Amino acid sequence: MEEPANALPDGIPVLRVVPMPADANIHGDVFGGWIMSQVDIAGSLPAVRRANGRVATVAVNSFVFRQPVFVGDLLSFYADVVKVGRTSVTVFVEVYAQRNRLIDEVVKVTEATLTYVATDEERRPRVLPGSSSGGI
Repeated sequence: MEEPANALPDGIPVLRVVPMPADANIHGDVFGGWIMSQVDIAGSLPAVRRANGRVATVAVNSFVFRQPVFVGDLLSFYADVVKVGRTSVTVFVEVYAQRNRLIDEVVKVTEATLTYVATDEERRPRVLPGSSSGGI
């Protein structure tokens, strides 16, 4: 298990959310699928900015659950573009939980790398603004 981070990373999170009881099992552990959907939303935000429009998730390149997430944790999602292709944008997402906001324990709970493709009005791949002709 990872040591507590004790502080959130520098920068502004792209998304912050608190999981509710409907997002968890009867023991209060948040479903991995719920976390994955939030990571997908967080990752799409810088991808949409870079694509200057609609994107679709085409790959979850890696996804690691480092710590459990509990109902009531304040989750902060940090996302950065790490690779740009001709039509695709790859984003790295890190998720931190503030466990008990009274003592402010911060733990890195998840990290993932996702790839998005820019799409046109017919939802077909389109070339990214300012991209060269190589890559996907």
